[in-house]
Amino acid sequence: MGHTPHIVSDVMTQTVVAVGQEARFKEIVETMEQWKVSALPVLAGEGRVMGVVSEADLLPKEEFRESDPNRLEQLRRLDDVRKAGALTAGELMSTPALTVHADATLAEAARTMAHESVKRLPVVDAEGMLQGIVSRADLLKVFLRTDEDLAEEIRTDIIEHLFVLSRADLQVTVADGVATLSGHVPDTSLIPMAARLIRAVEGIVDVTFDVTGPAPARSRAANAPS
Repeated sequence: MGHTPHIVSDVMTQTVVAVGQEARFKEIVETMEQWKVSALPVLAGEGRVMGVVSEADLLPKEEFRESDPNRLEQLRRLDDVRKAGALTAGELMSTPALTVHADATLAEAARTMAHESVKRLPVVDAEGMLQGIVSRADLLKVFLRTDEDLAEEIRTDIIEHLFVLSRADLQVTVADGVATLSGHVPDTSLIPMAARLIRAVEGIVDVTFDVTGPAPARSRAANAPS
């Protein structure tokens, strides 16, 4: 059974294409084309991330090719005008770089990407040294886990701890990432907590319940030996 990958280091790509601060404009474009990426970390020294250069940083070179950078409407975009005349990664890069630590949760990485509208984040250590890169596609890998894998994790990591009962009393099934719990539970007040815990399992899309209170006890007559 594979357990939930909780942190960035579980899904990040360790082999990262990067450039130095002195990399020239055409070298950056050629590297992006060769490796089919839309952004590159910019490194200094032994691998400290100084910034990120993306296709968006390169486009002003073309955008302002036939324009007069002294026009008023363009002066409102001084950063783009500056980048239109830039020649190296150090001049083109967006800085400080948006980064994430390897021990950050996947939810933290996803929030940063969403809030900052970026597709990937360099992964750095406490000193800012590059360790890998995590992309939106990496974060979505958790949804490739099998339904059987997800169901087993819910049973062993949540149900058997939250509800002290046998599996026969509460069944867990997962179909297309949607978990369904059915059967009897000793305390229905625990259902909201169970829902929160199950939705936190990486790869779960949603959870539904078809449960009732404790199963009725069998009568003494039914239990008496024949």
